[in-house]
Amino acid sequence: MFGKLTHLAFDAILISAFLAGIKRTTGLTPALSQVPNKDIRQILGSFLETGEYVFDFAVVVLGRSKSFERKR
Repeated sequence: MFGKLTHLAFDAILISAFLAGIKRTTGLTPALSQVPNKDIRQILGSFLETGEYVFDFAVVVLGRSKSFERKR
């Protein structure tokens, strides 16, 4: 049970980071204003903010790695 919960949490973080990457590269983001329930809208906002944090963290870690380089 704990393993499955961990797997689902990891999948949710990956999806959130993927959405953060889409937001950073294209500017597209889910329309949270269309969610009628205020509490669910706040939860989804926190979910997306977590993805932004994970995305930023991955960029910093990979930017410090010698295995990756920036090309502009």
